[in-house]
Amino acid sequence: MKKFYLSALSLALITLSPPSSQAQNSAPAPTAPLILTGAIPLLNVKGRIDHFAFDSAHNRLFVSALGNNTEEIVSLSAQTVTHTISGVPAPQGVVYSPETNKLFVGSDQGKLYIYDGSTFALLATLDFGDDVDNLRYDPADKRVYIGYGDEKTGAIAMVDATSNQRLPEEFKLGAHPESFQLASSSPEIYVNLPDLKQIAVINRHTQAVSRWPLQFASNFPMALDEASHRLFVVTRTPARLAVFDTVTGRMVAALPAVQDADDLYFDSTRKRLYIPGGEGFISVFQQDDPDHYKLITRLPTSLGARTAGYFGKGRKGFDRLYLAVPARADHGAELWIYTLQDE
Repeated sequence: MKKFYLSALSLALITLSPPSSQAQNSAPAPTAPLILTGAIPLLNVKGRIDHFAFDSAHNRLFVSALGNNTEEIVSLSAQTVTHTISGVPAPQGVVYSPETNKLFVGSDQGKLYIYDGSTFALLATLDFGDDVDNLRYDPADKRVYIGYGDEKTGAIAMVDATSNQRLPEEFKLGAHPESFQLASSSPEIYVNLPDLKQIAVINRHTQAVSRWPLQFASNFPMALDEASHRLFVVTRTPARLAVFDTVTGRMVAALPAVQDADDLYFDSTRKRLYIPGGEGFISVFQQDDPDHYKLITRLPTSLGARTAGYFGKGRKGFDRLYLAVPARADHGAELWIYTLQDE
């Protein structure tokens, strides 16, 4: 494990090495957008690692170790796992509600588990029948949005984070929902429906659902630039970053991206997109303006490392992206820590 990490760190540092003497008089090399600066071991974690959530008040990261049937609680201050919740069958989406101090974990087996955020005692279990996947939290309403179901039952449901009760309304979609995003200044929910090659747009006020067809397939991760009215979707067939105007639903850009992506983050400060892929790279794109984007690096990582967490500046003012690296024969599972750099 140590040998592998050091080699990866060395690779990152090599990309930042000074220019050769022949290039001393040329333009200075650009600053790398991401620098590998550390790793947190995920001891005893085997198999696939899925999605993350963040607790800014306590500087904690929650990591769904899907293949390990555990939820890992990581102290980012101590850079260690401080608690493991066992017995969660194939955990997937996870969100933390700071207003209620509760942790919500979705299971591939169709259940939502609700835990106390301090003791991690199980408070409630809600059965949705099939494949509770991506979760989102709306702090204004203290409401958890749950993507679940198959081609017949697929929907976005809601749970009151205060009472732990499932709400009677839900949005039927006719397919399993993958990543979805909640607009904060309008009532829209944008939902990836890969089985239908569509993006569904739900109006939370009227419950109307409109659909945007896709020319690419397997649209899994999604991010939203609400200020610029842009929606970002990454597809796997072929591997593309697709950009949509949320006013018109029109695709305004499509660029080749890393293969086997399962997460996507938009850095609104730097106007960058970070896309980790199981191919073993992170694609980083720069937004020149809402309609124009360019690939600025294709950073080597590790095979299978396709989920990550980026949550903005931490307590010490550093921006960090955390990449889930599954266990392999020559090293244990880890969270690789990338520090984000300005140009």
